[in-house]
Amino acid sequence: MKKTFQLNIEGKNRDRVLDAVKHEIRKYVKRQRRVPLPEGVDFWDFDCRFGASADNATEVHFATILPLVDAAAKDGADSFYLELLVKEGRRTHRPRPLDTEHDGQASRQDPEPLE
Repeated sequence: MKKTFQLNIEGKNRDRVLDAVKHEIRKYVKRQRRVPLPEGVDFWDFDCRFGASADNATEVHFATILPLVDAAAKDGADSFYLELLVKEGRRTHRPRPLDTEHDGQASRQDPEPLE
């Protein structure tokens, strides 16, 4: 989705337009996540860009899109540009710290008795 959303539409309440924009964004994301995953892919991820226009849009994290939309509306912007492009996502495993004294298993140490 590459789209410029208008927030000020004559004859429509700005808060209702903002809610409709958020609904459209969520609907697009849900639709894209329903597409069957190819072999070896764990989830659908998104490349996101946000800005006042397509020329000055910057890359942002997917989780920050709706707060950015709220901030743009609060600042009084007439419109904003949003680009959401779906991509394949693969999970990576975080390495666990190993405790070399106890064969890789974390142990609980008893506290010293109080005197």
